[in-house]
Amino acid sequence: MTKSRITSLEVAKRAGVSQSAVSRTFTPGASASKKTVEKVRKAAAELGYRPNVLARAMVSGKSRIIGLVVAYLENQFYPEALEKLSNELQKRSYHVLIFMAEQTAGHIDTVVEEILDYQVDGIIAASVALSSDLSERCRAAGVPMVLFNRSQDDPNMSAVTSDNYAGGRKVAEFLLAAGHRKIGYIAGWHGASTQRDREAGFTAALAEAGVALHSRAEGDFKMEKAADATRKMFAHDAPAAVFVANDHMAFSVLDTLRFELGLRVPEDVSVVGYDDVPAAGWPAYNLTTMRQPTNRMVANTIEILLDQIDKNTGDTRHIAIDGPLIVRGSAQIPKGWTI
Repeated sequence: MTKSRITSLEVAKRAGVSQSAVSRTFTPGASASKKTVEKVRKAAAELGYRPNVLARAMVSGKSRIIGLVVAYLENQFYPEALEKLSNELQKRSYHVLIFMAEQTAGHIDTVVEEILDYQVDGIIAASVALSSDLSERCRAAGVPMVLFNRSQDDPNMSAVTSDNYAGGRKVAEFLLAAGHRKIGYIAGWHGASTQRDREAGFTAALAEAGVALHSRAEGDFKMEKAADATRKMFAHDAPAAVFVANDHMAFSVLDTLRFELGLRVPEDVSVVGYDDVPAAGWPAYNLTTMRQPTNRMVANTIEILLDQIDKNTGDTRHIAIDGPLIVRGSAQIPKGWTI
């Protein structure tokens, strides 16, 4: 026989307090004395009571749930970023629901519609492409959304990224300062703003120095495709340096250069990545890379989202945070630079 669910009224009777005191005890931010909280939680534990979060949301209009949608987790940058986003939201008494979505606008729209069914207070979309009318649908539902590590040409959609354009420029300036002129680029997925902006900054700085991009191949942010792009790029008239659009691909590029093509890094070819994920610092890779300021990106994302939730405003913000170039041993180092 199934045991009936314990109610807040039963907890109130056991604790000798009002039913509203039980509600306040389990409502984040609500006022209740320490003595009351102790009595209520003791009674709840004895009875096996668990507050019904969804029922409370129907009454208060706030679920304290944030939907977090992400397209893929192979790239080490995203598990680390999602962990930080989740931890910071939990510190603020928010619960996180993570949804996986394929890297297509149509499928992500479907996932976001599903997220809205959970009565979430807000949505953070990481590494995803969105259709042009999705922000309007979220606004109509009264649910703010912030893009994390992506941006798009929508004035009504808040977004937080690293300064990808400036990062691309820094990589170009570093490689040029090391004396490289035959420079290649292995691109990420063409639909990502991060890819677009990194390449734009990179090629702009090369052009200003009077250097044309020597070779280009697409890795699509996937390790297998990055390996294939490396084989094609180095089959004829190989570059002396390569900028890879993220570390996830750069690891594959390094492995292909060293163990398949028999090239020395950095003696024969310099390699620079983007993100500075934990494995970039491992001795096996020792990757020179642009660091994404993840902590500041997370802090700004949460600040924007919770501000929109608390103030119920449609104010949007677009933030691009500059990060440093982390110089290690995978690229020749210009004179005057130190590791």
